[in-house]
Amino acid sequence: MHSLWKRMLASLLALILLLSLAACQAGGGSGNPYSGEKLPVLMYHHVVEDGQECNDMTVTVSRLREDLQWLKDNGYTTVLPRELAAGEALPEKPVLITFDDGYRSNYNLAFPIFQEFEAKMVISVMVYMQDNAASDFITWAMCQEMVDSGLIEIGSHTYLLHNLDERGGSFDPQGVNGVQRKPEESDGDFQARVLDDIQRSYDLIAEKLEVSPTFFAYPFGLTEPDADGLIRELFPVTAVTLPKTADLSEGLWDLPRHTVTMNKSLDSILNPPLKTVVKAKIKEFLGM
Repeated sequence: MHSLWKRMLASLLALILLLSLAACQAGGGSGNPYSGEKLPVLMYHHVVEDGQECNDMTVTVSRLREDLQWLKDNGYTTVLPRELAAGEALPEKPVLITFDDGYRSNYNLAFPIFQEFEAKMVISVMVYMQDNAASDFITWAMCQEMVDSGLIEIGSHTYLLHNLDERGGSFDPQGVNGVQRKPEESDGDFQARVLDDIQRSYDLIAEKLEVSPTFFAYPFGLTEPDADGLIRELFPVTAVTLPKTADLSEGLWDLPRHTVTMNKSLDSILNPPLKTVVKAKIKEFLGM
């Protein structure tokens, strides 16, 4: 019975993959340089020294080094958003590594490891923190040093919209989060609260680092139709938090990302079991 179930799963997966391939081929004339390309995107936040307590937004120094070693051993090459935006050819096994928020640990602990492996990453900063020299976050000088290395790109995580008010940056399950529009919010109020904030984040990064940012990470992974127009005008590459591998045939906006945590290996994230792949494909095919 177990063997029969495995054969049925394999057959169903093959059917879904064939249908997906046909859909990609049907849209192959769109001029997308990445038609048919897949790109795993990894999402990290904060790094701590070994032995310190970790949550779902934190990994240790040793874990980060292990991840970069695993990627190297398995033939992956890191890429940057600006390379995608320029339409540069992808390596055989590309991977995009992202860090959200811009914690000071990205500079003190992560950056030296990335230099050691000559690996690339994009750090999406909550620009309010750089603008106000917040002690737990990277400074403009640190951003500049990392950008000058050629390994690091600085993206936007908005200016103040990561709930940086009385909510302390935390997600509000009962309220409006990130770039979402408030119920009954006027166009003028939405412009002042959200759109001007996004523009401000872009302008400050461009001014301070003398390079226009190409990457935007939606706070909490939540998009907003009324903000997408400006975001896509400013940023050629954007990312959310849906846990699957990006299909670049669909473009460079709203790239899904795999959250990296201490309780799940990188191998299990990028090489999930067959049953997990089948379930995910079925949900995707059914639009669930």
